[in-house]
Amino acid sequence: MLTDKSILVTGGTGSFGKAFVRTVLERYPEVRRLVIFSRDELKQYEMQQVFPASQFPCLRYFIGDVRDEARLRRALEGIDIVVHAAALKQVPAAEYNPFECIKTNVLGAQNLIEACLSNGVQRVVALSTDKAAAPVNLYGATKLCSDKLFIAANNIKGNRDIRFSVVRYGNVMGSRGSVIPFFLEKRKSGALPITDPRMTRFNISLQEGVDMVLWSIEHAWGGEVLVPKIPSYRITDVATAVAPNCRQEIIGIRPGEKIHEEMITSSDAASTVDLGSYYAILPLAGQFTLKEYCAKTGAKPVEPGFAYDSGKNPDFLSVDQLCALIEKYVASPTTM
Repeated sequence: MLTDKSILVTGGTGSFGKAFVRTVLERYPEVRRLVIFSRDELKQYEMQQVFPASQFPCLRYFIGDVRDEARLRRALEGIDIVVHAAALKQVPAAEYNPFECIKTNVLGAQNLIEACLSNGVQRVVALSTDKAAAPVNLYGATKLCSDKLFIAANNIKGNRDIRFSVVRYGNVMGSRGSVIPFFLEKRKSGALPITDPRMTRFNISLQEGVDMVLWSIEHAWGGEVLVPKIPSYRITDVATAVAPNCRQEIIGIRPGEKIHEEMITSSDAASTVDLGSYYAILPLAGQFTLKEYCAKTGAKPVEPGFAYDSGKNPDFLSVDQLCALIEKYVASPTTM
């Protein structure tokens, strides 16, 4: 799918973007062009030191903002595939600066859709978040709106050969601002702050997220919200895995935070199917029906009232498994 294709990644200097670029360069050496689109010149400079153009001539570094539709249109000239990872993601910052979040996450999504439709792009995969399912904070609400825009874009594509799809997953293990790096830093104090001892979260590695996007580029019909089947963990087990000798101090849940992560609500059950490794929430109004999708993909409808949240997930990571994953993805044995 990627051989001799031109790909653009919005927010390409972030954790996902760098992992995606590394994977594409390793697996698809015959990719024609790989464009890193982001607004931070320093991060682009730093990324160029890791992936220099002299060694990877297919790479391009393009400064721009998804808020600027004209710049997006220029960046997308000759592009076949777009992976949309750009977003404002910090929940407290979004609550304090709501319209800034809306301008990037919602208006930026629509700018990208319009630019893709105007430039002959063939595949678009947008990254979502668990917080878009039954959102309780502004960030989640903007990502739900963004998801709806990308899904509905399939209804206005006309006769263009383009598919828009969305991938939704929870916490990426070890990503910036996530709980494990936070605990690794806080353990120096001898105490780890626990918002609520009942709290659970889904867990996915960065590479699993990249692999899911690559799968979506090749297999998504356009219109799906794809959700991975991944394990959960208890926040208290993470604290034990990181610092078994530290005391755990309960500080209370923060505004806009859930006890358990949701990725599929019971309201979505009627339009959700099981693909094996993934679930797919199908569009309510689109180019195909649930019956047609199941007949051609082998997917099976989920049970009525089905919901997928981290608290009811049958697959939980043990403390030992968490220790192994932290050592593999976050901290070396010397820092553990």
